Amino acid sequence: MSKNKMPHKTDKRKTKTDITNAVVNFFNKHSEESFGFKQVAEKLGLKKPAEKQLINNILFDLQEDAFIVETSRGKYKSNNRGMFLEGTFERRSNGKNFFVADDDDQSSHIFIAERNSEHAMNGDRVKIQVLAKRKGRDPEGEVVEILERKQVRFVGTLDVQKQFAFLVMDSKILANDIFIPKENLKGGKDGEKALVEVVEWPKRAKNPIGKVIDVLGQTGNNDTEMNAILAEYGLPYKYPEKVEAAANKIPDDITAEEIAKREDLRSTVTFTIDPRDAKDFDDALSVKQLKNGRWEIGVHIADVTHYVQEGDIIDKEGESRATSIYLVDRTIPMLPERLSNNLCSLRPNEDKLCYSVLFEMDDDANIKKSRIARTVIHSDRRFTYEEVQDILEGAEGDYKEEILKLNDLAKKLRAKRFDNGAIAFDRHEVRFEIDEKGKPLSVYFKYAKDSNKLIEEFMLLANRTVAEFVGNVPKNKKAKTFVYRVHDVPNSEKMENLSEFIRRFGYKIKVDGTKTNVSKSINHLLDEVSGKPEENLISTIAIRAMAKAIYTTANIGHYGLAFEYYTHFTSPIRRYPDMMVHRLLTRYLDGGRSVSKQLYEGKCEHSSSMEQLAASAERASIKYKQVEYMSDKLGQVFDAVISGITEWGLYAEINENKCEGMIPIRDLDDDFYEFDEKNYCLRGRRNKRTYSLGDPIKIKVARTNLERKQLDFALIEE
Repeated sequence: MSKNKMPHKTDKRKTKTDITNAVVNFFNKHSEESFGFKQVAEKLGLKKPAEKQLINNILFDLQEDAFIVETSRGKYKSNNRGMFLEGTFERRSNGKNFFVADDDDQSSHIFIAERNSEHAMNGDRVKIQVLAKRKGRDPEGEVVEILERKQVRFVGTLDVQKQFAFLVMDSKILANDIFIPKENLKGGKDGEKALVEVVEWPKRAKNPIGKVIDVLGQTGNNDTEMNAILAEYGLPYKYPEKVEAAANKIPDDITAEEIAKREDLRSTVTFTIDPRDAKDFDDALSVKQLKNGRWEIGVHIADVTHYVQEGDIIDKEGESRATSIYLVDRTIPMLPERLSNNLCSLRPNEDKLCYSVLFEMDDDANIKKSRIARTVIHSDRRFTYEEVQDILEGAEGDYKEEILKLNDLAKKLRAKRFDNGAIAFDRHEVRFEIDEKGKPLSVYFKYAKDSNKLIEEFMLLANRTVAEFVGNVPKNKKAKTFVYRVHDVPNSEKMENLSEFIRRFGYKIKVDGTKTNVSKSINHLLDEVSGKPEENLISTIAIRAMAKAIYTTANIGHYGLAFEYYTHFTSPIRRYPDMMVHRLLTRYLDGGRSVSKQLYEGKCEHSSSMEQLAASAERASIKYKQVEYMSDKLGQVFDAVISGITEWGLYAEINENKCEGMIPIRDLDDDFYEFDEKNYCLRGRRNKRTYSLGDPIKIKVARTNLERKQLDFALIEE
């Protein structure tokens, strides 16, 4: 054989898989045209007889798989191409990208390869073209247009080189780190945390290009890390100076003209009950015995909208934030502190303007009358929950008689609520004792006691009464647009899963029947597991079966509370929906017309979304402190319970401090484990060993990563 006819060393014989992939890509790219096997072979540069014969076989297989259709004798065309969907792009930490369609039907979860992502980022609204589905394969799609960017700002640590830098992100929700030209660093130094905005992502570029918006500080510093958590969720960590300045201009004094417009309740015994470290007292209770022997109980709420005018600079900032945010060591208020801690706060021994709901009740907590009024009050005493709890447990204290009467009425109201089908999710809250630098010294748990439940019951009553006042109209009348707090019935499939899961612990639950019967069955379950090792686990899974409460103008009632009408009226200092409710209440009490349902539904959706973000940030701050707390306990052994199961490993929660970490599946090296999602377990293929949700185990603290808020455990064999 002559030299020039020798095959090149790198020439490889194409396999059937290679050619099949080439044919699939070819039909995907030419989705509107039909081709015969000779044309396909020619286009792919396949000339050998064996390759041409293989093409014929592949086309037959693809037709069998419904990937292509025969349009005429020997001519084939891509099947089901050209379908476009709009929805949300999701990046996953395991490197897989998915598209979730708006209609959430069977085509809703579609795999998007990185090469087909058009550099879409997590949460972006996109339009995709669905690629033809191959038999036995997951559906795939290709992003053809980014309709709306969800997130263009990211938090991470700066890696600064001589002429450029990268933002190395704490959470891998982008495929690559962000490239930052030197002139866009804004003084950021190597190792500092920064907030960076993506300004461009060229089509052929591996990395997005960004600019530093704000340097948050040195990695590991407590303030830096807390602000980084807020910035990561797109939440504010600073208050605009212009808004603070506007708040500082509001006068302190209450005019005689304003008092004259209101019901004067300053002589009625009134007090507040709040957490020890609270400064924003937005609710107070008053107690007065009437001549007929009944009780007038007043629920008084700070009249924030008297000071904050709709559409002003303070109101716009409050609407944007929608809620106060509670991290482990700080509160980020919705309103400037001048309002939240001063003007509007119902501080003792000061006259304050309120929106009040007043109830005439008998000794059995039956409500005989109620009214809503703009009032002026004067709080006689500021109580902490601990002080009230001491009184309820027998200690002497101020206004003891009034507190005991309120508690008696609250317990009766609570009993009636549960008789009507309310669900009793009383779960503990994780709290940290921290030093002046924010370092966690210990973990403790906060449980709701009678003093907390006393306040809760009267706030629920006021919220329900206000919602009924607007929403509960005669059948021939249409209710005016209002902001409701609703909670849908549980998802039936999740309830079935819950029922199946708890059966292994010996418990039963009703999954169908009347709403009241199902909710009473849930309460019975929660009572049964109380104090048992599996209590926290079963409570958590039961909560996951529940729908999330949201704000909306469409009232469907509140399943968890067993109320047909419910709203949020009692916390306008820290929740914007309550401010909306106050304004609508004022409008309707004054005889005003109904507002735009569409406008207020948009405001409700924003408030619900911000509430979820704030809750996520709060959980992230707890997780950070848990990892920080465990970082000096490497190698220590703890009793734990399996709290989560995924295809990448086991999650375990330490019994004594509720810190949760992961045991990676790669560390379970005694067998090949398979994830059984339905039965919440990992099962060994060979030895059939099973790790199930709720199993008690012993763990050793193996690794801590504060940057990623990750805690890794190693399983200790007994």
